[in-house]
Amino acid sequence: MKYSVLGRCPICGQNLSVTKLTCTHCGTAVEGSFELPRLARLSPEYQQFAELFIRSEGKLNRVQEILGISYPTARAQLHEVIRALGYEPSGADEIKPKGISPERRRQILADLEAGVITPEQAIQLLKGDTSS
Repeated sequence: MKYSVLGRCPICGQNLSVTKLTCTHCGTAVEGSFELPRLARLSPEYQQFAELFIRSEGKLNRVQEILGISYPTARAQLHEVIRALGYEPSGADEIKPKGISPERRRQILADLEAGVITPEQAIQLLKGDTSS
């Protein structure tokens, strides 16, 4: 029996990482610390909604028909998924990532390349965490 990959710890709710990948065909295994993609870290309900939205070619009216919900409810659920992915819905046609500006992102990457900051510090800064 195969189980779906958990994206978040069932105890504390933090993101999980994958430490081993294995090829089911030849048995090759790769070990390390791999971050799950954002979509994999969504709750199963949000993943199902995202899949339905994609299957519906991004048409909320189709989503509402399939789920038997109102258009405003479908839109609200889409906004919840957008927020769960780390973005903030900001308008009908525009979705902006939360966090740092493009200029700040370039500066962080330049500092990383110059050795001014460590990769770990760069990751935290790119996530918008200024506590480190």
